[in-house]
Amino acid sequence: MGRARAFVLAGVLTAVPILAGCVAEPGPSPTGTLMTGPATTGSPEPPSTSAPLETTQSSNKAPVYWIGRSSNNVFLYREFRDVPEQENPVTRALRAMMSDKPLDPDFFTPWQNPGKLATSISGKDVITVDVSEDAFNSNLDADMAARAVQQLVYTATAAAASSGLIDSGQQIRVRILVDGHTDYMAFGQVQLGALMTRTAGLVAPVWIIDPQEGSEVADGSVKITGRSTSAGGKLRWQILRTADNGAKAPFLTGETTASSEQGQAGVFTLALTLPAGDYELRVAQAGSDGGPDQFEDNRSFKVR
Repeated sequence: MGRARAFVLAGVLTAVPILAGCVAEPGPSPTGTLMTGPATTGSPEPPSTSAPLETTQSSNKAPVYWIGRSSNNVFLYREFRDVPEQENPVTRALRAMMSDKPLDPDFFTPWQNPGKLATSISGKDVITVDVSEDAFNSNLDADMAARAVQQLVYTATAAAASSGLIDSGQQIRVRILVDGHTDYMAFGQVQLGALMTRTAGLVAPVWIIDPQEGSEVADGSVKITGRSTSAGGKLRWQILRTADNGAKAPFLTGETTASSEQGQAGVFTLALTLPAGDYELRVAQAGSDGGPDQFEDNRSFKVR
């Protein structure tokens, strides 16, 4: 698979509500400077749709979006993470996005661990995020900076919707403040200030949801779930088994179709019987007219 860095967006904000969020303790910032090139390099155009807003779930895990690359395009991918419960769900998810490392080594985040972070929700559809300036201490080009801002928008809206704090049946908007002020230039590239919504076309066209990277599942029946932005589209999948010497060999292959049913559009599921071992799952959109498969996602997991 191999995903890396680059991106797309625009936005601006107004009005400054009072924040009822939590203030973070300063922590170490990730090291390194990110320099990026164009988001695409002559690869097939991804679908222009966006993933449906998350629905309320009973799990305490926080939905966090990361940046990754597939087929020479850069997309947003989501993981569910265990997070401390002392803050509200939106703040918890954003703090993880800015200070944790993704489980999948193919993902990354350009955000830095902020000295201050607070969030609030006003009305039925507006999330306000107030973050300190040190969160933007990465050197990004315009495309990547835009993607990073959308990474925050996707994570904030996902956390609010999945925790039931906001109605997922309507469009949720996000206002980003920096040290309480509007009109900040995020990463020196994207002007903040106006209400923002999820930009279509940024989520990965193929996306494995479960199992998560590095997870362990019980011996026997293994349930695999994922999402494609092509509802009703054909997907090809492959399971590789890892030998003791680290070599990977094909173990199972097959095809499946993403659901076209309302409410489940794009979802795909597989139920496989796997003996104990280390595996890698690969899923891609089937190429049309005999062309190569596209937008592959992969995931390593263990069966014990």
